[in-house]
Amino acid sequence: MLLHLPEEMEKKLFSKTRPWSDSKGGFVDEDGAEPGDADGEDVVRALPLTFIGYYDRKEDDFVGTTYFAHPVEELGEDEEHYGKPFAGLSFFPREWKIQCGFIYLRTLRTGRRALSLERGSLLDTILRLGDTGKESMWESTLKQLRALDPPIGDIPQLEGIQTQIKDRMARFVGLSADKDATGFYASDLTRENLREVVQLFLKSQDSNHAVPFNRLGTGAVNALVFALLTHIADLRGNRAIIFAMEEPEIALPPHAQRRIAKYLLKNMGQAIITSHSPYVIEEFDMANLRAVSRTAGVLSSDSIPAGAIKHSALRTNRRQLAEAVLARGVIVAEGDTEAKMLLAASYMYEHLDPSGEYVPLDLIGVSVFDAGTQSDVPKWGPFFGALKKTTFAFHDQPKKAWTADQTAKLDTYHNNFESAYKGTEDLLAAEVPPAVHRRFLDQAKDHPDYPTDKGYLKGGESDDDVIALSKQVLKAKKGSGFAAMLIEQCTALDEMPVTVKSFLEKVAADMALPKLDDTEGEAGDDEGHGEDGPDEPDPLDIDIEDIL
Repeated sequence: MLLHLPEEMEKKLFSKTRPWSDSKGGFVDEDGAEPGDADGEDVVRALPLTFIGYYDRKEDDFVGTTYFAHPVEELGEDEEHYGKPFAGLSFFPREWKIQCGFIYLRTLRTGRRALSLERGSLLDTILRLGDTGKESMWESTLKQLRALDPPIGDIPQLEGIQTQIKDRMARFVGLSADKDATGFYASDLTRENLREVVQLFLKSQDSNHAVPFNRLGTGAVNALVFALLTHIADLRGNRAIIFAMEEPEIALPPHAQRRIAKYLLKNMGQAIITSHSPYVIEEFDMANLRAVSRTAGVLSSDSIPAGAIKHSALRTNRRQLAEAVLARGVIVAEGDTEAKMLLAASYMYEHLDPSGEYVPLDLIGVSVFDAGTQSDVPKWGPFFGALKKTTFAFHDQPKKAWTADQTAKLDTYHNNFESAYKGTEDLLAAEVPPAVHRRFLDQAKDHPDYPTDKGYLKGGESDDDVIALSKQVLKAKKGSGFAAMLIEQCTALDEMPVTVKSFLEKVAADMALPKLDDTEGEAGDDEGHGEDGPDEPDPLDIDIEDIL
């Protein structure tokens, strides 16, 4: 549905539009509406559209087209399109799409064709929208190639060949007596030939010569594509622009990703993008995000329940939230110490597991979210649950009993894990062997953030003294990654804390991905079928989707 059409198009398509009210969140010409409803202050004309895709058995092909969704004409059984998916609908042509704010581009690869002058490419679209003598441009270029001065045929070696050809050909056929009866020219190119061979050359800041754009890095090419897309949008003037692009962050550094997102939000009437980059996602208001997923072949999208959490908390945690939105599951840890410790433990478990069966959090799509404080752990359960994430809570014993509201929110977690200790330092002191604490203190003493007031190992200390000093250091540097540093000193799986291992094993089991080979089916189950994993797209083989 399109709102706020250019004035001339709203007049031209008035019969295709319907009155829309933002306050009512719908059309005001529905059955039962009053005549005066269409005169409300917030009522505007809206153009409803529908895209219909279907398989045409007669043509043995898939068809997809955009139609006006209003009005719908009733067809008789003897009429041509009766029974078709688009029966009674009027076609929405490309010319009108452009006038309504859509910029139409063919789907082209981000590569040679996208930045060539072939029909439908970005550069061709710029020429078409600019409409500055494009047709005469081609003819002028061809004439210049044919009229090089001096001519290519004036090269001494080629002059001799021309003379021989002229003399010998004259024995058999009649040639003109003119000097240019034979000649070498730059080419016999047509306009279509020029479209294929003319390329954009660029010179980088530190280079002395220009090179074809496709010899640049992938990130530079993608940035160039985006720059041209913004130029196309600018050519549309002040009219509403609907900008849609898939994965604009491919091969770009974080600062460039943020600049692209900021530009879209500032300069486009509407920006629709798909992204897996937290740097892009965090620039958008949480209310405008949709988490898209597909389960059992059914595509769905879920909005961010922004109203469930204070706006200040959403802004403070936007980087974490952007990452969590992309995850399959989320572990909500009570603080930075626990979050970093769990990530380090997951990596070490994978490294030390002799069986190779443990799958780390990254590979099963689980993000670790730092709640900030223990009391904030409960509120994130309903939030991530609304996003259909599998949720896990990891926290110590509460310093004071949970309230009824907090208990209810903790119950929304898929798994609410409460350790048997009052603090992470107590857990590590009790479950990690003294030898690991010694290695930790020996390494930590050289760390620039080591709490010097707690003292150092001098040699000869008992195991209890070592653990006591380690615990003091961990408490003094809580939230500084020292707990993760301790975990990284483990050299065998049995040196890792049992509580943490058990929790990670639970997460890995509950979030296990389907196996690629169905071993049960191979064992004789006739109905067993192997599970093919999804084909991952080549990051360099990205479509520039239609800029609608």
